[in-house]
Amino acid sequence: MQRGEVHSRNRARQIRDYSGLRYGNITPTDIDGLIEYHGKAYILIELKYQNATLSYGQKLALERLTDDLSKPAICIIGSHDTHNPDNDIDAANAIAVEYRYHKEWHIPKREYTVKGMIDRFLQLVNGDL
Repeated sequence: MQRGEVHSRNRARQIRDYSGLRYGNITPTDIDGLIEYHGKAYILIELKYQNATLSYGQKLALERLTDDLSKPAICIIGSHDTHNPDNDIDAANAIAVEYRYHKEWHIPKREYTVKGMIDRFLQLVNGDL
């Protein structure tokens, strides 16, 4: 098994029921991916099927979390077209449709994959740009 692959597909398919964790109109949200990069930066990843929009609450939670981190952080929203639930979503090759950086949401000026956007961000973090 390669690093980054799902260890237990059966466990990953289990639905998480958060209905008992309601606080007013707030319920938990999930984050599809999180990278803590060598103590230097954070990368949050949220994947949506065919440009589905984030709910208001999920977008607000991702926004606040990204903005509150004490190290450089980016939140990347990726779009994929993997329709069959039995097929794996290739997160690296999902298209980055929006990202949060320096407390603002941005639309990429050109097409990037999620991996391409992460690589560009890490160049900034490492001082390579």
